[in-house]
Amino acid sequence: MVNGDGAHGHMEEAETKQDGNGEADAGEESNEQEVIVIQDTGFTVKIQAPGTEPFDLQVSPQEMVQEIHQVLMDREDTCHRTCFSLQLDGNVLDNFAELKSIEGLQEGSLLKVVEEPYTVREARIHVRHIRDLLKSLDPSDAYNGVDCNSLSFLSIFTDGDLGDSGKRKKKGNELEQIDCTPPEHILPNSKEHPLVPLQPQNKDWKPMQCLKVLTMSGWNPPPGNRKMHGDLMYLYMVTVEERHVSVTASTRGFYLNQSTTYTFNPKPANPSFLSHSLVELLSQISPAFKKNFTALQKKRVQRHPFERIATPFQVYSWTAPQVDHAMDCVRAEDAYTSRLGYEEHIPGQTRDWNEELQTTRELPRKNLPERLLRERAIFKVHSDFAAAATRGAMAVIDGNVMAINPGEETRMQMFIWNNIFFSLGFDVRDHYRELGGDAAAHAAPTNDLNGVRAYGAVDVEGLYTLGTVVVDYRGYRVTAQSIIPGILEREQEQSVIYGSIDFGKTVVSHSKYLELLEKTSRPLKVQRHNVLNEKNETVELCSSVECKGIIGNDGRHYILDLLRTFPPDLNFLPVDGEELPPESQRQGFPRQHRHRLACLRQELIEAFVEHRYLLFMKMAALQLMQQKANKDTKTDTPAITETSETVSENNADTTQTQTSASDSPSTTEGSTDSTIQTDNSTSAASQAATDGEENSLKPTTNGPLDLTATQNGECKSPLEGKELDESVPGLAQAKELAETLVAEDGSCIDPKSREVVLNACKAVGSISNTSFDIRFNPDIFSPGVRFPEESTDDIQKQKQLLKDAAAFLVSCQIPSLVKDCLDHSALPMDGATLTEALHQRGINIRYLGTVLEFVDKTPAKAQLEHFYRIGISELITRCAKHIFKTYLQGVELSALSAAVSHFLNCFLSSFPDAVAHLPPDELVSRRKSRKRRNRVPGGGDNTAWASLTPSELWKNIASEAQSYYHFTIQCDSVDQVVEKYGLQKITLLREISIKTGIQILIKEYNFDSRHKPAFTEEDILNIFPVVKHVNPKASDAFHFFQSGQAKVQQGFLKEGCELINEALNLFNNVYGAMHVEICACLRLLARLNYIMGDHPEALSNQQKAVLMSERVLGIEHPNTIQEYMHLALYCFANGQLSTALKLLYRARFLMLMVCGEDHPEMALLDSNIGLVLHGVMEYDLSLRFLENALTINTKYHGPRSLKVALSHHLVARVYESKAEFRSALQHEKEGYTIYKNQMGEAHEKTKESSEYLKYLTQQAVALQRTMNEIYKNGSNASIMPLKFTAPSMASVLEQLNIINGIIFIPLSQKDLENLKAEVQRRQQLQELGKTEEAIEDSPLELEDKIPID
Repeated sequence: MVNGDGAHGHMEEAETKQDGNGEADAGEESNEQEVIVIQDTGFTVKIQAPGTEPFDLQVSPQEMVQEIHQVLMDREDTCHRTCFSLQLDGNVLDNFAELKSIEGLQEGSLLKVVEEPYTVREARIHVRHIRDLLKSLDPSDAYNGVDCNSLSFLSIFTDGDLGDSGKRKKKGNELEQIDCTPPEHILPNSKEHPLVPLQPQNKDWKPMQCLKVLTMSGWNPPPGNRKMHGDLMYLYMVTVEERHVSVTASTRGFYLNQSTTYTFNPKPANPSFLSHSLVELLSQISPAFKKNFTALQKKRVQRHPFERIATPFQVYSWTAPQVDHAMDCVRAEDAYTSRLGYEEHIPGQTRDWNEELQTTRELPRKNLPERLLRERAIFKVHSDFAAAATRGAMAVIDGNVMAINPGEETRMQMFIWNNIFFSLGFDVRDHYRELGGDAAAHAAPTNDLNGVRAYGAVDVEGLYTLGTVVVDYRGYRVTAQSIIPGILEREQEQSVIYGSIDFGKTVVSHSKYLELLEKTSRPLKVQRHNVLNEKNETVELCSSVECKGIIGNDGRHYILDLLRTFPPDLNFLPVDGEELPPESQRQGFPRQHRHRLACLRQELIEAFVEHRYLLFMKMAALQLMQQKANKDTKTDTPAITETSETVSENNADTTQTQTSASDSPSTTEGSTDSTIQTDNSTSAASQAATDGEENSLKPTTNGPLDLTATQNGECKSPLEGKELDESVPGLAQAKELAETLVAEDGSCIDPKSREVVLNACKAVGSISNTSFDIRFNPDIFSPGVRFPEESTDDIQKQKQLLKDAAAFLVSCQIPSLVKDCLDHSALPMDGATLTEALHQRGINIRYLGTVLEFVDKTPAKAQLEHFYRIGISELITRCAKHIFKTYLQGVELSALSAAVSHFLNCFLSSFPDAVAHLPPDELVSRRKSRKRRNRVPGGGDNTAWASLTPSELWKNIASEAQSYYHFTIQCDSVDQVVEKYGLQKITLLREISIKTGIQILIKEYNFDSRHKPAFTEEDILNIFPVVKHVNPKASDAFHFFQSGQAKVQQGFLKEGCELINEALNLFNNVYGAMHVEICACLRLLARLNYIMGDHPEALSNQQKAVLMSERVLGIEHPNTIQEYMHLALYCFANGQLSTALKLLYRARFLMLMVCGEDHPEMALLDSNIGLVLHGVMEYDLSLRFLENALTINTKYHGPRSLKVALSHHLVARVYESKAEFRSALQHEKEGYTIYKNQMGEAHEKTKESSEYLKYLTQQAVALQRTMNEIYKNGSNASIMPLKFTAPSMASVLEQLNIINGIIFIPLSQKDLENLKAEVQRRQQLQELGKTEEAIEDSPLELEDKIPID
């Protein structure tokens, strides 16, 4: 899971387990066959378009005819046609037919492109398409954040496509031509951090002008008499040669008419140049158009498809250059029609979002093709809905939508636009009064969204949630929801048949809802419970009380208001008379929070249950051992402590699958499948017991995601089931425990074992006495909810469970996060990746202060400096964001840029008295708006914002940090903060811009001037929405991806490679071409290609990964930086040295901006740069980078780490190349000492190092001899030629591989040939579309598990 959210595939797992067959197992068997169904072999058809040679096109039987249309509209020679049909033997093909359903269509058939008459709709589509072609290289859509365009700069550094350039260059003479000197600001310890290089100039973007103006004419629409002549609409154009023409779009095509700007004369001009396409018409009347349009299309087609495909969700750029605003009729028309809330080119006008969202959920999902179709539909609708909801939310705040309750004050207004319902995040009608007012109303939508996400992931048939998107824009929070059919006609009181509309004072229930929600109760860990209603009757619920059930007019069962899906977080919910466990109290909990809606995250619940499960196994195993020991003293209990390490590492995988096995009631006692797993877990658990708490406190990060752990029911551990018994004495007895757990009905169990399980269940707080089952009651501690007398006991238990979970977060999860950062398995680089690291472990951001305090008290604080710095910067920018939100609400639209620039000056500029520029028309607007009581939400007209001063803002930030995060910042200006915590202003600017949606002009800002402010209002270009939505997942693809990862980690590279290729196909099938998960897939594929020696393929896949990361995550996202580094390595291996350096320099520039130089990852980057420079004989430069890497490694890994030893060795090699043997010896000695102390004398690393030392000493002696000879004999000395060798590329590459964590297994030439032959054979088979049984494979054991990033 890239974002680690959602209890993925939990339900399927529980269901398929019942027949004793793991999900992944069943999947693999059946997928083999199903996959072949999908990869039906393609065939080739010939296409004949008017005026071009016939050409071949590869198609697949599943494609629709429409997809051929799309291809033709994109091809260079046919791109100007939009209105045509395809004909086979004179029969027109239906656009929506699949190719396989067309009679007579086969290999080699000829399809004719036939021009069709236009309609108004077709003419509009044509004009729009021509406009798109003319704009295809223009980046302004990406800067403006529209139509899912986003930026990508890779091609500037690779000079076009990597694949070709590699073949063209001769490797021999490449060395001489490289200029390796990086710009000054990229060198180590440089003080300047420019912003401009973030967006290097792309020469393709200097637009080649084809046409000056293309717009709709003022004479539209044609009058009746002209309509009857076939006129559809009129266009007005100005060519590059300044010729003004008026064009008629008619049913037969486009022609010049005789109208001018002021006189209407629709008669055809002479000549009229009637053409079926505008491009043909313009090519005849404007030579410049003809020339430039052809050149433009050539360029367009040469760009990598990933640079131009739309992304699934909009990505916004926080910087942009000054872009000229050009005339654009289509944009103008779009802006106008989208106000009305419908899109022109969709039949039936407005989309019924709710119907679309729910129907896609109802699609069948029995086999793989059906599931793919369903997931693809769900994903598509979700991404369309998110885009529409974002547009609508902006329109609401900008005041372009009429409220449905216009009489009420602005905060209380609600809106409907494009069949979406919008409400503002304020506490209207004191709904949240007891829960924290506006603060609660602001938190509720995101909690609700998390609930929607969780229920959506469980995916229960028959239970429906609303499409939900939360948009923060201009200081307001807008919730956008799809509309339940019929809800607007009735009162809420009548329609709610389950749950409560007043937080539990009145409650109702409904049997159908209980039945549906019962299915979600296990995966979401929600306990069924009783509450009292206003008449003191008991009502049964299976969710929190606020969760409402409404049956729509469409008969579907909807649930909404899921803000309390997960249990409350007691660390932030002080309750009178309740004591928290000591772990929490020691940290100063419970603390007062802004609102009472603080919940635990789903990831925490999963980790907690996982942790409890280990505890449960541990206790049961120990008790069983005790019993056995008492029965026969032959077995010696302590033996279990020798359980091998591997098992405990492995338990993480197996426990989850095991849980389901022991839970599902119908698993019979003999199910060998689950017993094997139980062995594994039990031994692991019992080992954890004896190893002290250390081991058991290592919950797997994403709990239930390890579905692939049990493929074919066997444990993926080096010790397979059989050897387990022999290798671990005492396990046989623990086996019985497994059977005890499995036989749930309690029959055939001896009472003693039953008692064991009962004790263990009681101890870990399971709700069942015969099996492990932890669930939470989300209503505990909800004000206004009352529980019946008889469940007091149960409630007490539940309260204890909640306290334990809160304590678990503080005592386990936070320390485990810090530990992961210490051993660098978690490496956050910026705010977003830090947030993700916290969330993956179930830690909410409100704990940020606590986490930072914990780091502060850690003995190894120096090695966590990067983490601490990122944490502080995140905390400060989040406080600033909270203040900015309320600050913006009081700003009227005309003063927006002035207000934003003033805020940024107060936040970042050293200028002590920043003064705001009030817009000049201030007085005028003052007078006008007195009359209008009812303004749009975003139209406040006070000027209070202008009085903010830097010192006041920083005081507010400090007090916000104290009250929200309980963290003390003793600084009252930006310069003190920067000084005290070592932050960079450019980094703070990036973080605040991304968090608040500000877009600034890309130029150099002087933050440190004390004489003038850094920002003016001209520097603020735009303000974008920040959007939260559900990310629907491709589950099958994800399972394939995980199995592939698992295979690779065991060293089965080929199988892994196949599974991941398969995953890639399925991902593409569901998400289209662009998605974060596809990016991860491509990166892993590239790494495998590289390891298996296929460098060009590695290069091609990694290039796609970089492009995709830039487009989907952002040009300077930490993930993009990593992708650049991988690509540089593959470029180097491919002999493209200068490109490799450019890419590494780019990565370093981005990293300096995102997190600064002092970061462990920077050491890796600098080692890479240093090595490449060494390879091109730039020794002095190389040393600067390598020595910097050495410093950083020493700081973050400790002076005795092997990384430091390697760094010493790399530096020594450069000194050797420079013939400075003394320095070389010094460094290599350091390295040798570390190897000797860490690995011992006998280890090969130590031996290598000692050999190298000997060699260096010899060289040094030889050099000294030569020198003495010169001194003695003067100029006629006979000098031995010394060997000063430039390092060979191979040796540099070898070192590059080592530092990047790639270790090759030495294979003989023969092995390699076999491997290659095998890969080719597989490819041929794949092309034939059949998969044979793989030859018995010898597992390639990789020395290091390939890190799956």
